[in-house]
Amino acid sequence: MERYRLIDQDGKARYGEYTTKSGTFETPNFMPVGTRGSVKGVDTDRLKECGAQIMLVNTYHLWLRPGSDVVNKVGGIHRFADWHGPILSDSGGFQVYSLKDIRSLSDKGVEFRSYIDGHKCFLSPEKSINIQEELGVDIAMVLDECPSAVLSHEAIEKSLEMTLRWAKRSLEARQNPETAIWGITQGGCFKDLRTRAAECLSAMDFDGMAIGGLSVGEEKSLMYEVMSYHVDQLPTNKIRYVMGVGTTEDIVEGVKNGVDLFDCVMPTRAGRFARAYVNGEQPYMNMRNSKYRLDTNPIDPNCNCVCCRKYSRAYVHHLFHAGEMLGPELLSIHNLTHYLSLMKRIRESIKTHTLETVYKEVKSMWRGFSE
Repeated sequence: MERYRLIDQDGKARYGEYTTKSGTFETPNFMPVGTRGSVKGVDTDRLKECGAQIMLVNTYHLWLRPGSDVVNKVGGIHRFADWHGPILSDSGGFQVYSLKDIRSLSDKGVEFRSYIDGHKCFLSPEKSINIQEELGVDIAMVLDECPSAVLSHEAIEKSLEMTLRWAKRSLEARQNPETAIWGITQGGCFKDLRTRAAECLSAMDFDGMAIGGLSVGEEKSLMYEVMSYHVDQLPTNKIRYVMGVGTTEDIVEGVKNGVDLFDCVMPTRAGRFARAYVNGEQPYMNMRNSKYRLDTNPIDPNCNCVCCRKYSRAYVHHLFHAGEMLGPELLSIHNLTHYLSLMKRIRESIKTHTLETVYKEVKSMWRGFSE
């Protein structure tokens, strides 16, 4: 079954659709991150209003609490989280990376202690797929090892070989044919390793392809360099997803190189720290700044989110200084709307072959700024 349909192109940029058992989403697209089954500070009705078509949850966190068996018994992740569109689950591979000081890694899988109560846990490629199917997600990611960008060629090559073995085992572990399984390439910033990853995974029968191991400490120029050649190495008849990336600048760079899907905690994390993403001469505003204390304008006059429709910069500024939880909630909604509105505009620009205009506009805003 071919789940991805390519509809139009503008250079390497692609407009398409991806179909799951819970519905279809357009590409390019951005997935709000609902790590524990909840996008922080944003309920699912607001998530729909923001323009979300698909959301991401995390296997590792939901397995530890409340448990994939609990989610299954109460009707599956869609009913549990009240999100009835497509859901993609991260496999736990990035958590393997982040737990590097307190875990034991072998070809069998990874052993670690729960961050909740310290009990020993073991996650294998097969177990990861089993958990994701028990959760009832539409798209399951293979378990991979995400090596640090600063490791040597030899170390990253060794890691990649294990990731490739794990990928094969993950695919073989599928029990439900309706569950889409996507492979993940690794290889750091080494072109020969990225090429090997693409060749090996392309030969397997995955329903989609992801690029992992970016935005993990490497210079942004190196990330862009990898995207410039590596996306082209992946099958054209399958969706292409760059994991954990990133700023709107990173997104337009990825789209221009043929990437179809993105996710990042940045919109909601920034919202919790008073950062509002905007269109204009700069990419964001710090709403704690005293210059907004008497500013009666909306955060972005061209944004139709509930924050911009109903509240002033002065009010949002006040919420953060008063420690009111409404401030982070409103900015999280605003930032997600900003991201998802950009994705909609990108899709339209691909269909009208005017992506270059959007690309230059976003790149210009970010010139001289960084996260």
